[in-house]
Amino acid sequence: MLEVKNLGLTLKGDEGEIQVLKDMNFKLEDKKIYVMTGPNGGGKSALSKAIMGIYQSTSGQILLNGEDITNKTIYERARMGIGYAFQQPARFKGIKVRELLEIASDKNKVPEMCDLLYDVGLCAQDYLEREINTSFSGGEVKRIEIATILARDLKLAIFDEPEAGIDLWSMQRLTETFVKMNEKYNTTILIISHQERILNLADEVIMVADGTVSEITTREKVLGEIRQIDSDCRCRQSCNKGGKAIADCDR
Repeated sequence: MLEVKNLGLTLKGDEGEIQVLKDMNFKLEDKKIYVMTGPNGGGKSALSKAIMGIYQSTSGQILLNGEDITNKTIYERARMGIGYAFQQPARFKGIKVRELLEIASDKNKVPEMCDLLYDVGLCAQDYLEREINTSFSGGEVKRIEIATILARDLKLAIFDEPEAGIDLWSMQRLTETFVKMNEKYNTTILIISHQERILNLADEVIMVADGTVSEITTREKVLGEIRQIDSDCRCRQSCNKGGKAIADCDR
């Protein structure tokens, strides 16, 4: 449903232009969960913003259901069914949860407020009339933002490190929300994350490094590599100042 072809992105920095993305190529299929992971600074967030139209790509193409959206604005892409959840969602002083959901919803669709909040693990009675301000925890704001995405009935929903700044309890509810969203709505989900719990949801994992897609693989392979690294490191956790390992390895 989404195809990225030879995508490149150059941004202006303090020291001149920087090529952030180069020759990106991959496809996303309908109603699958994809997790994008890789080293920090590899281009994951830049790629997701290029898909949304927050950044305008400098080369290549982006196709949505066969239609070229490369030169379309963020507003046009949003109307075509692409949604984006930021790593740090905004708090809207003076706007209540009910009002935000009404603003976010499709014009031809009256949102079922209780259902939307229930799907993200919140009680409508406790939240609908509350103002979205600093009284909300990071996890609550994340879930409300996801509810606004559910209200739009999207073709593609992009989440940039949704686990950032939330506690373990909220993390559990967050992963349950993604599963429900995938089962209940006809939405392809793209999540940027390093979290093992989120990686475990993936139908496919997109590895991004040095501004390009290095591999598209299975979650089993990625999780196996992570656990192997963790196992190797555990043997060296107890080191003295001289750098000598004093922990025995049982392998």
